[in-house]
Amino acid sequence: MRGRTSYDGRLALSALLTALSLVILWGAAMAPWGRMGLVALAGLTPAAAVISGGPAAGGLCWAGTGILALLLLPDKGCGLLYLLFFGLYPLVKYAAERLSRRPLELLVKLAFFNAALTVLWFGLRAVFLWGLPQAEGLGWLLYPVGNGIFLAYDYGFSRLIAFYIARVDRPLRRGRGA
Repeated sequence: MRGRTSYDGRLALSALLTALSLVILWGAAMAPWGRMGLVALAGLTPAAAVISGGPAAGGLCWAGTGILALLLLPDKGCGLLYLLFFGLYPLVKYAAERLSRRPLELLVKLAFFNAALTVLWFGLRAVFLWGLPQAEGLGWLLYPVGNGIFLAYDYGFSRLIAFYIARVDRPLRRGRGA
């Protein structure tokens, strides 16, 4: 019976975090500015699910939010950005950091980022950059600048995860006797 409660708790956590992520994505779809930041904020919820419920809970949160975002949001671009990068990255980060070899971990993270960037740039450019016709001439800067920004994002994301573990996850575990 204890195992079932644990499973039920992880499922409830995933559902709650999926709902929270979807609300944040709805705000991103409605916001006239700051969409990328709000989509990135929504990407924190799968990380919380991975930390508190395990990788299966994180995957469920990512998949549920991604599917619901594509079905319900008026701006499908926010849902695609979440689905292809910000929501999926916490799972990739979790898998990469389990390799416990820093150079290999960094290689996996950068390979994922560059693959996502390539899909977003070449496959979905019309969705995300419709208002920037001058962006065509800056394509050569895309990968070097993008990789630098991604490394800063990864560092900041790691700090937010450490904060979540120390200030949210541990006190919750202590409070429920786990």
